[in-house]
Amino acid sequence: MKKIKEKSSTQTWIPIDEIYSNGIIKTKNKYLKILKITPINYNLKSDLEKQAILNSYKTFLKTCNFDIQILIQSSKENLEKNISYIKKNIEKKENKYLEKIAENYIEYINKINSSKKSSSKNFYLIISKSNLKEQDFNESFEIIKNDLKEKYFKIKECLSRCGNSVFEVTTKEELLKIINSFLNTRKEINLKNNKEE
Repeated sequence: MKKIKEKSSTQTWIPIDEIYSNGIIKTKNKYLKILKITPINYNLKSDLEKQAILNSYKTFLKTCNFDIQILIQSSKENLEKNISYIKKNIEKKENKYLEKIAENYIEYINKINSSKKSSSKNFYLIISKSNLKEQDFNESFEIIKNDLKEKYFKIKECLSRCGNSVFEVTTKEELLKIINSFLNTRKEINLKNNKEE
């Protein structure tokens, strides 16, 4: 007789307790802050610039002597708006040659999109501070807030030398969007793994 697996509630596998208005996330045993990174196109840089970027990145790794989690999210682009725009413009012109070019271009866009080559990437750094349980909450939260702020400024200063822009994710809506997209990806992976077993 097969044992029926007991279904657990959503709260048991989502590790988040609370999201504060300043963008700090409280989990079971630590506080987190998500930083959004705007990357540079390293391949377009000259050899001298590349060397300077690598040296700045080494400084970043040496200076930021605390735990950092790197999160890269890829999302497939929705190109329906672009395709419909091309179709509308072609309908206005009565030129068979342009129509054929537009059809080929739409076919090319769809091909790239289906092979996931048109995905966009978002880059995040997650910094953390352990919960200080022995102190009273307001005092320990102030320490945690200051610690995360200090780490943010250190990262911002170091990565700006590499040419990157660093932003704090402070709005609850954006944080929920990032968390939701990450958890949904993990859920899809788990579903695939369960189907294979």
